[in-house]
Amino acid sequence: MTDFTMSRGDDGVAVITWDVPGKSMNVLSMDGAQELNDLIDQALANESVRGIVITSGKKDFAAGMDLKVIAGMKEANGAQGVFDGVMTLHRLLRKIELAGMDSKTKKGGKPVAAALPGTALGIGLELPLATHRIFVADNPKAKIGLPEIMVGIFPGAGGTTRLVRKLGAMVAAPFLLEGKLSEPKKAKAAGLVDEVVEDPLAAAKAWVLEAKEADLVKPWDAKGYKMPGGEPFHPAGFMTFVGASAMVHAKTMGVYPAAKALLSAVYEGAQVPFDQALKIEARWFTNVLMNPSSTAMIRSLFINKGALEKGANRPEAPDQTVRKVGILGAGMMGAGIAYVSAKAGIEVVLIDAAQASADKGKAYSEGLMDKAISRKKATEDQKAELLARITATTDYAALEGCDLIVEAVFEDPSVKAEVTRKAEAVIPADAIFATNTSTLPISDLAKASARPGQFIGIHFFSPVDKMALVEIIKGRETGPVAVAKALDFVRQIRKTPIVVNDARFFYANRCIIPYINEGIRLVAEGVNPTLVENAAKMMGMPLGPLQLVDETSIDLGVKIAKATRAAMGDAYPDGAVDEVLFWMADQGRMGRKAAAGFYAYDEAGKRQGLWEGLDAQFPRADDQPSLEEVQHRLMFAQTLEAVRALEEGVLEDIREGDVGAILGWGYAPWSGGPFGWLDILGAERAVAICDQLAGAHGERFAAPALLREMAAKGDSFYGRFGAGKKAA
Repeated sequence: MTDFTMSRGDDGVAVITWDVPGKSMNVLSMDGAQELNDLIDQALANESVRGIVITSGKKDFAAGMDLKVIAGMKEANGAQGVFDGVMTLHRLLRKIELAGMDSKTKKGGKPVAAALPGTALGIGLELPLATHRIFVADNPKAKIGLPEIMVGIFPGAGGTTRLVRKLGAMVAAPFLLEGKLSEPKKAKAAGLVDEVVEDPLAAAKAWVLEAKEADLVKPWDAKGYKMPGGEPFHPAGFMTFVGASAMVHAKTMGVYPAAKALLSAVYEGAQVPFDQALKIEARWFTNVLMNPSSTAMIRSLFINKGALEKGANRPEAPDQTVRKVGILGAGMMGAGIAYVSAKAGIEVVLIDAAQASADKGKAYSEGLMDKAISRKKATEDQKAELLARITATTDYAALEGCDLIVEAVFEDPSVKAEVTRKAEAVIPADAIFATNTSTLPISDLAKASARPGQFIGIHFFSPVDKMALVEIIKGRETGPVAVAKALDFVRQIRKTPIVVNDARFFYANRCIIPYINEGIRLVAEGVNPTLVENAAKMMGMPLGPLQLVDETSIDLGVKIAKATRAAMGDAYPDGAVDEVLFWMADQGRMGRKAAAGFYAYDEAGKRQGLWEGLDAQFPRADDQPSLEEVQHRLMFAQTLEAVRALEEGVLEDIREGDVGAILGWGYAPWSGGPFGWLDILGAERAVAICDQLAGAHGERFAAPALLREMAAKGDSFYGRFGAGKKAA
């Protein structure tokens, strides 16, 4: 079985078709690259072949390079293996680009076109960029772009060098540094592709038969080429690179090596001939891939995330595709769940105590669709279809026939118990009941159910339509079918699931709360709030702890603190935090929703900077801690909770711990998650830092027994628990 095949018609056009067996999307392997290389050689050597079209046998062109193959290069032969593998791809694409031309005159080549039926990402765009003309189907659902930066690498098969030479550094920046994806017409307008047509294969063939020698010479291979926007030492180009360097540092805080390496490859490559620039790109790509951050990001954001979305931890059970879902509670959370469910094609019954509230919940979906229509991402027909799937009512009888219930009412056990009993009186005997809660124990809530084996927790993050993670929580009596149902549902609505066992705060909130609390505790100690916030951001956290509590609301923090104190009694550890939090609440500073919190806000609700009143109430200490100490406190506060969750069996799979941390609360993505970060740091060094922090700041930083044992044995988390191995 081969990935590439070639056919030649009577017109003399050789069509090379990419169609990887057994995969829904084409991905390039090194064996596939060799097949393509051999077919290109055959076509160029065959005098009866007038030109070449490269296309796909699938509805899309390609999803990119098989990242497992890239990881394999590193494992097999280190940096040399990566560099050699990348240069093999460079030689292949350069062969396509020159297409048999004389090296000096640039004459005698055969035209090569790319015909893309749909999405083309990563190498799926780098390959077409090496051809002489790119034709794309007029398919608004297709995505064109180079998203490698999102998983910790950058386009290393010539995409960086070619796109900058084609568009200039300034115009290419959003596609390279942000991984911006475009639908075909916008991709054409931006200069990524050449033509958007109904039938790209026919159009590509026609162009090949009419192409002239001048059409085949890329601008960078022509005499007198000048880079659009100016080269690095041109006055305009100089300012571009100065600005780009500042922008990259501002966005990455220096912790994402891929962005810095990409900019270096562009800057250095722009000063040398094209073929030398490709070598520079390959060297910087190798440099990034040898960085442990790259390995961790690829593992968590590509390999592990993909495995979880495909059901890596799904128990054995028949297909549990959801046909009709009942949602109890039409507030912000219930309305969001209704929207993503209806968008996935599921029939929805949205129930609230008052019809006006139910209607308002449905109107939330209408508002989101109107916004999508205004941005030309949806049509009026699609809006009508989605809204037709949602029945807003107060009548529990409408739940008849639902195979899944998602309860999203107020966080009060008695209220949840009441709606549980009402729903179970109507729904089928085999229906699964899921409660959406962020703090209440699932096993306790299941006591209100007549069928606890079919009772499970599904914790959505707000706003539901934007947040990718869903936390599935197993109660003590939750059965495998309920878990399978929850996983299949999450897959239907295109979210990423993690499955955890029942415990206070489950997994995500268990880790988020200590991070927030440590930031507040630092303020109480007189640490400069600006230092606290920037220390977090310089570790790669998207929000500092004070901004995060403003976003989630200070009154919610007060409520959680009171409930936790009531449950823990004398063991409650966060009195110093409450001193700050409760005082803020007493001042009416409830966070962003009140336009007053740790930050000040203008009349439009825009954040203006940290509130000056903090200094008056919590004067700054004369001796400020070092940046490193603040960073260690903020990172270990949340990381050690992840380790304890694994140690206690709340987490069963470290892949879920890492993916859940990044997607759930933005845990420093460059690190690959808490377990990825500890592996980068090393267990022995982590324990030493814990001992230092515990000695200075208390037992909350004490190294868990598991981490101390791993340090003694020289173990790593992915060495011991990786690839889905369960915690011992």
